[in-house]
Amino acid sequence: MSKLTLGSHPFLLGFEQLERLVERTAKTGNEGYPPFNIEQTSDTGYRITLAVAGFREEDLAITVEDRQLVIRGRQAEDGADRVFLHRGIAARQFQRSFVLADGVEVTGATMENGLLHVDLERLVPESVVQTIRIRTA
Repeated sequence: MSKLTLGSHPFLLGFEQLERLVERTAKTGNEGYPPFNIEQTSDTGYRITLAVAGFREEDLAITVEDRQLVIRGRQAEDGADRVFLHRGIAARQFQRSFVLADGVEVTGATMENGLLHVDLERLVPESVVQTIRIRTA
């Protein structure tokens, strides 16, 4: 018995990339830090909000690598002059990844009250009708 994949179905030509995308998405970690929201802001707009209390703008990096939005946070060490009797606020580094569909672009990022907002826009492609000329062999 052979395994049925998207790329092997005769009506789904060129969808091998979708199968790789599903596999890559499944490999991204499911850890819960930092917590985040994803909301739809318009018909083609989205916003990812991460709770990054304690991080400064210079502690955060946002990149798009191979259609994957990667948000990293690393706080600078405070130094040895502080003595904590209890340390309950996490000061750890993190990395959050989000796979972006083709045509989805990052339009900006803002920090507000300990929340990092990353805005995305899905570009709607123009509808194109193409006529293929048939040549004789």
